Amino acid sequence: MSVLRMPQDHAAEPRAVSGSGMDRVVARKRLPRAWVIAGAVAALVAAALLFWWLAPRPGTQSIAADRLTIAAVQRGTFEDYIPLRTRVTPLLTVYIDAIEGGRVEKVLVEDGAMLAKGQPIALLSNAELQLSTLARQTEVEQQINNMRSQELSLAQTRVLNDRAVLEAQLALEKAQRQFNREAPLAARGFVAGRQFEDTGDQLRYERQRFAVVRQGRSTDDKLQRSQLAQQRASTASLQAGLELARANLDALNLRAPVAGQLSGFSIQVGQSMSRGERIGQIDSPGRNKLQAGVDEFFLGRVEVGQKARIDAGNRTHMARVTKIFPQVQNGQFQIELQFVSAEPERLQRGQTVQARLTLSDPAPALLIPNGAFYNDTGGAWVFVVAPDGRSAMKRQVRLGRRNNDHVEVLDGLTAGERVITSPYTGFADKDALDLTQGKDV
Repeated sequence: MSVLRMPQDHAAEPRAVSGSGMDRVVARKRLPRAWVIAGAVAALVAAALLFWWLAPRPGTQSIAADRLTIAAVQRGTFEDYIPLRTRVTPLLTVYIDAIEGGRVEKVLVEDGAMLAKGQPIALLSNAELQLSTLARQTEVEQQINNMRSQELSLAQTRVLNDRAVLEAQLALEKAQRQFNREAPLAARGFVAGRQFEDTGDQLRYERQRFAVVRQGRSTDDKLQRSQLAQQRASTASLQAGLELARANLDALNLRAPVAGQLSGFSIQVGQSMSRGERIGQIDSPGRNKLQAGVDEFFLGRVEVGQKARIDAGNRTHMARVTKIFPQVQNGQFQIELQFVSAEPERLQRGQTVQARLTLSDPAPALLIPNGAFYNDTGGAWVFVVAPDGRSAMKRQVRLGRRNNDHVEVLDGLTAGERVITSPYTGFADKDALDLTQGKDV
């Protein structure tokens, strides 16, 4: 088999195409220099405006709205009251102290017992007091006996004086009769002149003696009456001293001074009690009062006689303020209240009772809910939320009375506006707030 080779024509071989003949130079178009500068300036202005809009302004703070409590200003009736947390205490409490010290020999009642007036509670012993009382009693009795002896002597002296007056009066009467018998006889010469003169002298003597005896008795009577009055006063004083000594001795027998319930009584047999030591107290049964602490803000508004309402169970009880203690301690002053009518049943000493103290009659007013903002501002200003809810501005206001629920608005706000009533902690020094709808910013 033969192969036929065809002749190759190198001249007809195709040549590579470069395409250089088809390329064309395109001229680049550039923006005018003025336009470039204007665009750059516009971009800078836009960036500045964006920074100004997003950057926090002086006196302004961004805060999430969901962290705040916002309430609307509205018209309503303001009830001028303050809530009280009262404590039940006995209306009358009588303390029992050991008048004289001694050793406890016997305890007759237990703590919490109901006592009658004069009922024995405990018996004490004090040998030294008993001996001194007996010695005092003996001394007083001796002095009383001496005074009685002096009174007897004065009485005897009075009897002797009376007898002397009677004897002088009798002698005067006899001398007078003798003189009367002898006078007519002497005038006719039947009685010697010397005898009649002796009779006259005797009559004059008896008259003078009677006058002296009467004057002496009168003087003695005055002195005796004065002395007797002094002795009787001394006797009464000694008797009182003796009764006091006996009372001190009897004070070793402790008794209930009033009727009521015994509390705080915890003495034991063998215990030594000093003079004046507190051993317990007696509370009035079934009669209680209420004690409460009130914020010092209301010191000038609470008065004696104001009424308080107490809801216990299904009944409402009324009480009134009876005492105000103006001393302020820890930001509060104390008041006492007594029930106007029957008190709630089963009240216990120390029990806590909720009450509402009315300060004045209800009245229409512009109100905002009471909140913690008041403690931060003192009621001088608040943050008012803008209508769109995106910002809040500080505004000076004048607030009046407040209760547990509302604060009375006197000036600076109108009905329908919204204010922040939650605490202003962290932004109280700001003038404006940016309220965001997200979380903390």
